[in-house]
Amino acid sequence: MHNYQDLVQVFNALFQEAEQTVLVKGEAEPLYLPSSPESPYAQVIFAHGFYQSALHEIAHWCLAGKQRRELIDYGYWYQPDGRSAEQQKIFESVEIKPQAMEWIFSIAAGSRFYVSADNLSGEMTQPEHFKLAVYQQAEHYLEYGLPVRAEQFLQALLKHYGKKSVKISELVVEEI
Repeated sequence: MHNYQDLVQVFNALFQEAEQTVLVKGEAEPLYLPSSPESPYAQVIFAHGFYQSALHEIAHWCLAGKQRRELIDYGYWYQPDGRSAEQQKIFESVEIKPQAMEWIFSIAAGSRFYVSADNLSGEMTQPEHFKLAVYQQAEHYLEYGLPVRAEQFLQALLKHYGKKSVKISELVVEEI
């Protein structure tokens, strides 16, 4: 069983001082809070202590540029479950990269990954196309490299879980 506290430890050891950012278990929906007078550290808050939520929120943080990291939730507006087909298409277009990154992190940690359309009560587009896009992006990252902070976190995960690398052959399409 995977414990979210391992991710908190790995992330905070790597980024608390270097990036002034901490990973925090939340009680509600995920949220990113930049540093403020009340909190000297930016906070990547994941939902309910869920291991996969932490990996997903870390992926979003790894993708966010400096200006985005100065804004609450990186300045994005989140449309919750119940999206229209048009809203879902937009959601999926911005979720490809973080979910691909989450998949790579999951393999490094030995945890199971599931593509999430995150729209159970809304209109769906073509989930197979979204899954394929996530797969292709993960494959691209493994072939050409991850963004710098994502690569740092990946290497820390690999070390923590005693793995040497993540290979393209480990992207098992049937699992998504």
